[in-house]
Amino acid sequence: QVQLVESGGGLVQAGGSLRLSCAASGNILSINAMGWHRQAPGKQRELVASITRDGNTDYEGSVKGRFTVSRDSDRYTIYLQMDNLKPEDTAVYSCNAPVVAYYSGTERRWGYDYWGQGTQVTVSS
Repeated sequence: QVQLVESGGGLVQAGGSLRLSCAASGNILSINAMGWHRQAPGKQRELVASITRDGNTDYEGSVKGRFTVSRDSDRYTIYLQMDNLKPEDTAVYSCNAPVVAYYSGTERRWGYDYWGQGTQVTVSS
C-alpha cells in the first residue's frame, strides 16, 4: 500500500549539482522521518541525510555543507540537493521511510522499513 519512488539521479562532473526526489504514495496517514542512504560498489550502505516530520535534519559528516535535505509541506516528498559533488559521492542513492502510518480500508496500520528503488549518481573527475 505504500511506495517510495525516487528520481533525479544521473551523471555529473565534479563540482556540479544534482537534485534527488523521493515521493511516498499510498493511503498514508503520517510519516515521522525519512532519509537518504547511499551504497557505493564494494562498500556498505550508509545514511547520508535524514529529516523528521518537524523538519529537523541530520547529515553524514562528509556531506555536511554540500547536501541539503528538505521535504514538501505535505511531508510525503523529500528532496536531496547535492552541490559541489565529488567522485567519492558516486553511489546508488535510496530513500527510506522507517515507520509509516497508513489506512487499510478503515483500519489504521503501521508499516516498517520502506525503500525506494534507488537512483544512480555518478560523479566524474
